[in-house]
Amino acid sequence: MGVPGPEATPAPETTASAQLPLDKPFLRRDLTGFSGAGYDRGRNALWQVAWQLISGLVVVRWWCPPGVRATILRFFGAEIGKNVVIRQRVRIHWPWKLRIGDGTWIGDGAWILNLEPVTIGSDVCISQEVLLCTGSHDRHSPTFEFDNGPIIVEDGAWIAARATVLRGSTVGHDSVIGACTLVAGIIPPGTVMHAPRPSSRPPRTER
Repeated sequence: MGVPGPEATPAPETTASAQLPLDKPFLRRDLTGFSGAGYDRGRNALWQVAWQLISGLVVVRWWCPPGVRATILRFFGAEIGKNVVIRQRVRIHWPWKLRIGDGTWIGDGAWILNLEPVTIGSDVCISQEVLLCTGSHDRHSPTFEFDNGPIIVEDGAWIAARATVLRGSTVGHDSVIGACTLVAGIIPPGTVMHAPRPSSRPPRTER
């Protein structure tokens, strides 16, 4: 299905001394100074509290029908297409920053952490416990300020169980993101991306 995409690779092992440049002093960040500068929640506090209450009491519950979930999300500002199925335990941070096309499925336990807009196309399958995370922090900031970015999942893509898509990423149309894969960046249309596979060699024992 299209051009195969790059497989995720584990980060190289480094020692503590290799992680800290010797010519720069180590400055520990001050989290008490965090201001959240540049982050716009999009609605006032009343809307935020109302959504958190309705989400926790109704939307995530097993007995809430998918059609009712979609209706509630639309009331809170989400753009939801036709025949969308949103299963139980799906967490959506801010519905007014969510757009979903027609015929899309979102599986049990998925988490859409949309501090910034998340756009999901039509006929997309977001499987169980997938994380779409638009939030991050600037590691160079002395007060650890936000470094957020939107996420786009184009038409026909499948993001399999427990995959994670990080902020600023685009998953191209008709791509397949395998279970437990980490996505960071632009995934071309038609890409098939897998998580690293464990070694087939038998484990080494120490004596």
